[in-house]
Amino acid sequence: MKDDIVTLTIDDIGTNGEGIGKVNGYTLFVKDAVVGDIVKAKIIKEKKNYGYGKLLDIIEKSKKRVVPECTVAKQCGGCQIQQMDYQSQLQYKQNLVKENLEKIGGLKDIEVLPVIGMDTPYHYRNKAQYPVGIDREGKVVIGFYAGRTHCIIDNTDCKIGSPINQTILETIRKYITEQRISIYDEESHQGILRHILIRNGYHTGEIMVCLVINGTKLPNFEKLIQDLIGISGMKSIMLNINRDKTNVILGKECKTLWGQDHITDSICDITYEISPLSFFQVNPVQTEKLYKKVLEFAQLSGEEIVWDLYCGIGTISLLMATNAKKVYGVEVVPEAIENARNNTRRNNFHNVQFFVGKAEVVVPQFYEEVSTKGMGDHQNKEAIQSLNPDVVVVDPPRKGCDEILLDVIIKMSPKRIVYVSCDSATLARDLKYLVSRGYEVKKVQPVDQFCHTVHVETIVLIQKKTS
Repeated sequence: MKDDIVTLTIDDIGTNGEGIGKVNGYTLFVKDAVVGDIVKAKIIKEKKNYGYGKLLDIIEKSKKRVVPECTVAKQCGGCQIQQMDYQSQLQYKQNLVKENLEKIGGLKDIEVLPVIGMDTPYHYRNKAQYPVGIDREGKVVIGFYAGRTHCIIDNTDCKIGSPINQTILETIRKYITEQRISIYDEESHQGILRHILIRNGYHTGEIMVCLVINGTKLPNFEKLIQDLIGISGMKSIMLNINRDKTNVILGKECKTLWGQDHITDSICDITYEISPLSFFQVNPVQTEKLYKKVLEFAQLSGEEIVWDLYCGIGTISLLMATNAKKVYGVEVVPEAIENARNNTRRNNFHNVQFFVGKAEVVVPQFYEEVSTKGMGDHQNKEAIQSLNPDVVVVDPPRKGCDEILLDVIIKMSPKRIVYVSCDSATLARDLKYLVSRGYEVKKVQPVDQFCHTVHVETIVLIQKKTS
């Protein structure tokens, strides 16, 4: 019953990182509990077949339990499983992928390879977004939202973020206080400063600071610039305009206050421009491992036609272009495509073409347009060839691929599909769809891009059945 205090043994872990145990056959989810713990918990929410408990005490600690590096890990919603030892985290993520493929995708005889982990799973993020608020005493708070709330945990020393971020954030906090910058209030839609975005170039050491504001200008920003440009590596200070009453962090308009409108970084010796709105993998060490595995799964010899859907700033596209005859990239964010084209010129590639728009719209339009043309000139012959590519790479957002796009991919009939997923549940759903239409799953390789969280990146090689 609700408010009862119970003792239970944790024997499983949920998709959101909660420990799972049973009390007299009744399933209870307990946040911050680890498999093997014996805990005392208070039932705070009761459903017919399961409930949620608040961890009150650990009676006996699991051998898998460790002391989190972060002092606010329990309150913060960012790292859900930092209290679990790292090898157990990797095992949990491998099991999560396997269970989703089996339960959602119906793929019961697929081997899920061990997760590729990090040697040092801290300070890996090259991008962080910090909400700004005011506490009950009227002091400025900068940090992260507590789990499932919009209450900000004041913390500028994030253990998975870049160490330099703390210096940047404390510099901004000082500016806010001294210049009496108003802080955005979600309920009243008043106040100017909403979020702080920081991007770091892992290989270049370049830094971008972007302040998200509810307005068109930031008061006395010259003082802030003066303080920030003294930080080693600072290359870009920008504003992002977001005047919408929304939980979406970034608006569509950016202004440069000082320096460049981008920073640069490299992956696998290819250099990229990164703007505030660009998608760029957040873990540069693991991204190199991830992309090398993508290239391995693509099996390119130099003669292949490749489509890279959800291409972002062209990271995978250009990697494919090193070994392919022609690569086509599609991305919905115009600024990202601008970066992608700049990256193509910067790295001297001549076999890549980019399109702006939703992949599920652009690809069918391109398909129909080319299909209705004759075989007149060389360019059109190349376009006709692109309708039946050798490889399609998809790297969609968490919601997975639109069914319209999956149908177009099937119509294009590539020999191989390389699916890069940040959500194994939607991955499993899409794999089920592809397998039912003439494809088979050959390899599944998870990569730990998001250490200490419940998220896992997965690469899948999908091959067209030959008979």
